[in-house]
Amino acid sequence: MGLTIVAYLLQAATGSGLLFGIKWVRSLHIGVGIAIAILVLVLLGIGIVGTLGHYGSLGHSNHLWSGLAVVELVFLSAWSAVQIPTQPWARSVHIGVNFLLCLGLIWVSITGWEVVQKYLS
Repeated sequence: MGLTIVAYLLQAATGSGLLFGIKWVRSLHIGVGIAIAILVLVLLGIGIVGTLGHYGSLGHSNHLWSGLAVVELVFLSAWSAVQIPTQPWARSVHIGVNFLLCLGLIWVSITGWEVVQKYLS
């Protein structure tokens, strides 16, 4: 999860660079975006397998819903990013979704910490 947050912060920095017209950061921004998409899918898989292995079912905490929300926001962000070259509205959607993704990452981190505390006790 920490790597995902670091990647998100790198995305914010390179995205800001793109807004200011710094063209060389585009490929880094795209690459890190792909990495985030892969990371959240891996984390989703680990969470599902770990929860099913430990409890035998899902839905024992809000972490499931916060995690699913983050996965959805990441892929909505990716979808809107692909639309940017041809759809003028897509940049605003992309930026707005990424603001929500920041809030989602905070939420999933808090609920994840609660889950970790359950595993440790």
